[in-house]
Amino acid sequence: MLGNLYKFSDKTMDIIARAEEAVSEKFRKIEEVCLYNQAKVLKAFADNHIGAAHLNGTTGYGYDDMGRDALDRVYADVFEAEDALVRYTMISGTHAISTALFAVLRPGDTLLAVTGKPYDTFDGVIGLDGNENGSLINFGIKYAQVDLVDGHADIPSIKAYLSKEKVKMVHIQRSRGYEWNHDIRLPEIRDIIEAVKSISPDTICFVDNCYGEFVSEHEPTYYGADLMAGSLIKNPGGGIAKMGGYVAGRHDLVELCGYRLTTPATGREAGASLDELRYMYQGFFMAPHVVSQAMKASLLCAAAMDILGYETSPHPMDERTDIVQAILFNNPEKLVKFCQGIQKGAPIDSYATPVPSDMPGYSDQVIMAAGAFIQGSSIEFSADGPMREPYIAYMQGGLTYESAKIGIMHAVDMLVD
Repeated sequence: MLGNLYKFSDKTMDIIARAEEAVSEKFRKIEEVCLYNQAKVLKAFADNHIGAAHLNGTTGYGYDDMGRDALDRVYADVFEAEDALVRYTMISGTHAISTALFAVLRPGDTLLAVTGKPYDTFDGVIGLDGNENGSLINFGIKYAQVDLVDGHADIPSIKAYLSKEKVKMVHIQRSRGYEWNHDIRLPEIRDIIEAVKSISPDTICFVDNCYGEFVSEHEPTYYGADLMAGSLIKNPGGGIAKMGGYVAGRHDLVELCGYRLTTPATGREAGASLDELRYMYQGFFMAPHVVSQAMKASLLCAAAMDILGYETSPHPMDERTDIVQAILFNNPEKLVKFCQGIQKGAPIDSYATPVPSDMPGYSDQVIMAAGAFIQGSSIEFSADGPMREPYIAYMQGGLTYESAKIGIMHAVDMLVD
């Protein structure tokens, strides 16, 4: 039937059928995790007595915003953290993470990235691009880095650095960024945190949790992370939240984030929620299911690309820590074709043909397929990649497995042709 609607080739239909069969057992595990996480969310709603009144926003200063404050408690409960700060005024994951870094670090402190160089958009935040317009380095904060070894944290080198240098904060990036084999799974995050605390108990362990929420039964805070942050137009927004970000972790650190986001002394006590609370609550309620759909889409994509002969990360049979699927093309034209195929499967702007272009915060041109109801919403369905060797596509999201499957079929069809 799909072949009649979209004129997919017989080869494409066969590849997708074989791929779906190959990962069918993995789907069951995803559904189990989804059920557990949905129960956690429902229980947090019930325990915090969320009612219709919490969905109504405030204006002006936003004092005594019961819905805003209750949403913080819901996030903290679900993420098994002491506290959380959830605000639509955090414009992106980069903003949420930047808020946490600037909230905690002071001139003379050292930030140690222990999973290699952070994602491209942090070059300007840290000051790695020479940015002097208020970057961490511009404020006198020192930066150091321990690279991955064979895709894993170099724990001996981390411990050696901590033994000789005082480090205020360790930065752990859960997702891969624009790197190959760079997803850090939760047991490894636990091992990193334990290693850090064994040498320097006062060092703050921070996790960039973007793309990882609800993929597993627990979050980094469960494994000892002092602070973590993410974006509401990724996993926890469920494709419904129109904007926003969160930080979660130790109460004292979350309070500092509130002071950084607004002003010292005001902190989280002010900030009107306007009409955004309904979307933020409903998105968080939907998030476990939506993430499960995106996980199934990533598995299908990995299996289909594997059948076509492309190297994938994660491999279809690998454990996963985030919703991102990377495909190694070693060819710029194939990278572009893949993204153009994904665009064809989008509900919005499916007629558009993405081409490589300059983007704010990126040093290379980027090819980006994104046909989302909410601009830049990675949880919906998208694929992108920097136009640099070895030409890797990063696919993520899918509000429904069925729609993502059709998009993947378009991409396979482009490559088969």
